[in-house]
Amino acid sequence: MKRTMIALMAVLAVGQLVAANVNFSISDGIDDAALKSKMEGEVSRILSEINAAQEAGRALDFSAMGDIGTRVQQSMAMLWENSPFVCTDEEIIEHCLTTGTGYQVRNIPLMMKPTGEREFNEDEYQEAVIGFDKQGNVESFYLSISMNLYMNIIKSNLELTDLRRRQLILDYVEQFRTAYNQKDINFLNQVFSDDALIITGKVITTKHAEGFTSQKIQYNKQSKEQYIKNLRGVFQRNSYIKVAFDEIEVMRHPVNPNFYGVTLLQGWTSGSYHDDGYLFLLWDFTDENAPQIHVRTWQPDKINGKPLPKDEVFSLSDFDI
Repeated sequence: MKRTMIALMAVLAVGQLVAANVNFSISDGIDDAALKSKMEGEVSRILSEINAAQEAGRALDFSAMGDIGTRVQQSMAMLWENSPFVCTDEEIIEHCLTTGTGYQVRNIPLMMKPTGEREFNEDEYQEAVIGFDKQGNVESFYLSISMNLYMNIIKSNLELTDLRRRQLILDYVEQFRTAYNQKDINFLNQVFSDDALIITGKVITTKHAEGFTSQKIQYNKQSKEQYIKNLRGVFQRNSYIKVAFDEIEVMRHPVNPNFYGVTLLQGWTSGSYHDDGYLFLLWDFTDENAPQIHVRTWQPDKINGKPLPKDEVFSLSDFDI
């Protein structure tokens, strides 16, 4: 749904974003009228309470949101602590998607209002996805990738089984991204396999006697234990973490259908630091209820002032399974 971003920016510019009750409606995608009404009410209460909490400068009151589970409450509380947010529309009408486990509504407009480091203390538009089980109970609240990226991946393969897996993969990718924004070290510790391979690229610049400089990428390997320890320190040192994904590509392993390679263009912002680079994740969906990441790599998106060649970006074919 098209949003009037110019008007929104004008409101934000003068600091007059007024909290209001939100009325959420489902346009289509679900035929059960009672279930549809229940889901609409749940989302309306959640978004209205978000705005009330933002206006009052307080923590979220989950008792005002209806019957949402402890896991969803914990997820929203962690995200709120890292960067409080507000819903920017009073009337929202969205399509309902059917997933393997229930339903989803996407494109929920949020304006993140981070606290902490001044240089990144700027409002930023994001969108949320809210997941429901088959009975219409809220079971997840995540920051979403764009609808355009989501649909490009979903439509890239129409085989029924693979389509279901792709939905599941994108759901976990959104959980993975949100976990960094929430500083949810426990989720990240669980999702990486015990023997996960972590590879991080660092740009090394060399000044030559002839007067010119050149760059190369130096790769560093870490164990899961080392990576989680370092990440815990990053979370403690920074009041605000923002991770965003773009240019998503999903590939299924040609021999083992439970393994998928996911390549993303990642933007990372924390404190006074920002970088953009390619993130590759090797996911194992043998257990769909507890998928594991066996490989995580990061590479800068540019080298010697030019985009990193595509054939140098890590992909599924670079790792033996």
